[in-house]
Amino acid sequence: MGQTPQFASAVVSMIILGIDTATDAVSVALHDGDVVLASSEIRSDRQHAEALTPMIDFVCKQASVELWDVGGIAVDIGPGLFTGMRVGIASAQAIAQVIDVPIISVTSLDILAAAVQTSNEVIASVVDARRGEVYWSLYRMKDGKLKQVGKPQIGSPEMCAVDVLDRGQSTLLVGTGALKHEIEFRERLNPVLPALEIADDKYSMPLASTLVEIAHERALRGEWVQVDEVVPMYLRAPDAEINWATRSAQ
Repeated sequence: MGQTPQFASAVVSMIILGIDTATDAVSVALHDGDVVLASSEIRSDRQHAEALTPMIDFVCKQASVELWDVGGIAVDIGPGLFTGMRVGIASAQAIAQVIDVPIISVTSLDILAAAVQTSNEVIASVVDARRGEVYWSLYRMKDGKLKQVGKPQIGSPEMCAVDVLDRGQSTLLVGTGALKHEIEFRERLNPVLPALEIADDKYSMPLASTLVEIAHERALRGEWVQVDEVVPMYLRAPDAEINWATRSAQ
């Protein structure tokens, strides 16, 4: 399922629908290969499934686009909220199957970094993983393009800070994890790094408007996956499995 475009010319003006439900923000956007045609965002930690379909209908109406006009689906595969990730991925897969188009998978860490990309600093995307942990990855601009310079990880804020310190460069932290643990990061990093910035709340969650921009670039490079090839980035077992394992060990 999902016919992969065979010619770059077919991708340049392709409409891509982006779905992001990996965090407390639920967002949807449409991109036509040139600009974001329409987007919608709400912040809700429990209403992902209920909100998503009306939001897709809304952006399609705003952009005067029929779902059948969409040539590809972009979806945030995490890391993030387990239930939210599954809602977004399942919805992307269902739509892709119905309209027979392929999918572009993008991580929440990539989306956060792309929204604040800077030529002068290391970017640390830091997502709250709860249980006193964070997900993170490091990025840097190289030859005019944003490059990941550290693989996605999960651990304590202290472990994340050590990873940042190992590079010893001016750094911009972005994401819910950066804000939640801002005091600890500043205490550990400010005395050592040449400069430290923490992006404000409006950049703290990955949004579909950035997701579709990334997806279009990747579509031009042919980085499609089929419906059954979409793999969530969990980095750790879902909380339900952790709770069950904890109870079983007692």
